[in-house]
Amino acid sequence: MTMDDTGIAVALEGFLDDETVPGGSQETSARFRLIVSPTDERADEMVLPCTATTPALAAAVLHDLVPGDQLRITGHLRLPRTPDEPMWMDVTTLEVLWTASLPLPADDTDGLDAETIADLTDLFGDLDLIDLTRAVLDATRPEDRVTVTRALDDVLGDIPVPGVEDLDP
Repeated sequence: MTMDDTGIAVALEGFLDDETVPGGSQETSARFRLIVSPTDERADEMVLPCTATTPALAAAVLHDLVPGDQLRITGHLRLPRTPDEPMWMDVTTLEVLWTASLPLPADDTDGLDAETIADLTDLFGDLDLIDLTRAVLDATRPEDRVTVTRALDDVLGDIPVPGVEDLDP
């Protein structure tokens, strides 16, 4: 890292946090937030505001990225000079390391063709959802189990567990 009058030159990897937004009315700049974590601990995560000011980079940010994309960015970290000034990254280059998949709309029944559905059924037909759920919950931190259980229920629906009464109304 080097420091000059434009900030600290850095390269970071992280995940696009939310939808990107234009930096102005002409879409010649774009703003986005990057989730950066030096470890796998959630407590170490930081959300870094970023700005892309070149028109080509701004267009790529606004039209090609989706939340969850893993990115490598380089640029200058701008530190606040006063307590009411934010810290942000002035991005000069951006590389997509991994693209997040776009979810199908809930009412999109034509999203998958019959052959793909048959292939997925064959692939996951022997999957034991009870064992999968148990393994996921065993690997989950105790404070996150309620959230993970709700997410599993949203994705997989009710999974009958032998010996456990269904508590859903």
